[in-house]
Amino acid sequence: MFSARLPWHVPENALAARAQERRGRGDLLDLTESNPTRVGLPYPVDALHAAIARVDPTRYEPAPLGLPGARAAIAADYAARGAAVDPARIAVTASSSESCSLLFKLLCDPGDAVLIPEPSYPLFDYLVRLEGAVPIGYRLAFDGVWAIDFASVDQALADARARGVRPRAVVVASPNNPTGGFLKRDELARLAAVAARAQLSIIVDEVFAAYPFGSDPARVETAALDPAAAAAPRVFSLGGLSKSCGLPHMKLGWIVAGGPDAQAAIAGLELVADTYLSVGATVQGALADLFELGAGIRAAIAARVAANRDALANALAALPACTLLPCEAGWSAIVRVPAVRPDEAWAAGLVTETGVLVHPGYFFDLRGGTFLVVSLLPEPAVFSEAVRRMIGFLGT
Repeated sequence: MFSARLPWHVPENALAARAQERRGRGDLLDLTESNPTRVGLPYPVDALHAAIARVDPTRYEPAPLGLPGARAAIAADYAARGAAVDPARIAVTASSSESCSLLFKLLCDPGDAVLIPEPSYPLFDYLVRLEGAVPIGYRLAFDGVWAIDFASVDQALADARARGVRPRAVVVASPNNPTGGFLKRDELARLAAVAARAQLSIIVDEVFAAYPFGSDPARVETAALDPAAAAAPRVFSLGGLSKSCGLPHMKLGWIVAGGPDAQAAIAGLELVADTYLSVGATVQGALADLFELGAGIRAAIAARVAANRDALANALAALPACTLLPCEAGWSAIVRVPAVRPDEAWAAGLVTETGVLVHPGYFFDLRGGTFLVVSLLPEPAVFSEAVRRMIGFLGT
């Protein structure tokens, strides 16, 4: 028998089965692709090889919070973006998912609650459950922009108390995936006040922050450093090479700790991380070079995403019944489609009749309409053809 943390034997749903069938035929156009290494982007292969080759492969120095050079490289990357981060407040991890896992270990006892955003990528629910904690959702509201529904935060806290569980943290994704909404400074200040009253830690996943569509002075750039979070006892900002540099295979993320309890939090993270020592020494040794090379990769991804979003917007102009939702950042787009059938039925029809795979909105817990979610990463020719087929199907 397995643990009760996750449903281990969920059968494959109909959409996945249909997608697998089309993939087997070799004619699937995948608009759910989220791996930047598989979409024909120009990677500096020789320079990446050279960066790794410059690291001594025979040397190992266990450092639970990360090698000093790696922590300094992360601080320097923040400094290049105008943010002053003390390397002593940085913990290096193997990924942003591991960052969440380590923080839940640090903050939660088994059975404690973590508030997670809805809609959002469903990974947070799994990460919370795998630590033996209880995920409780709070809503994001949309009125032209996405924002935290603070009434739902209060309700989530009340639900936790009613269930006899202790809330310990609230997770925010800024920008959110797939909505693309950034956390705003007034929201962070309000959330920090809630966190102070309820003794919550604030965990802000900022992995897509490097891909904004324009600027906004009201936007939070690094929550752990923002004065708006001053009331919160602990604030953590998460980043990683996977998104910021388009290097998911390098497996390196980080946590920046802020708030009055930051020093104690880092000491606690050191103990947790020392139990695993999961981050490879090679990627840490090459990190300064990887950040430099990642800037070019990031620029290529940003250009691809912007061009594909423009192409999608232009194509949807021919369908008044469909709407491309406004978005501030990220690699995804949300399309509102007619509610004449459920979003899963739209997605199933698309893959069966046109060979185009998209995410139905329910996958991200999108509510208040019928939605399809598409990745903006695919190669332009693939994306253009997939959108052409999608528009034809949605217009029938």
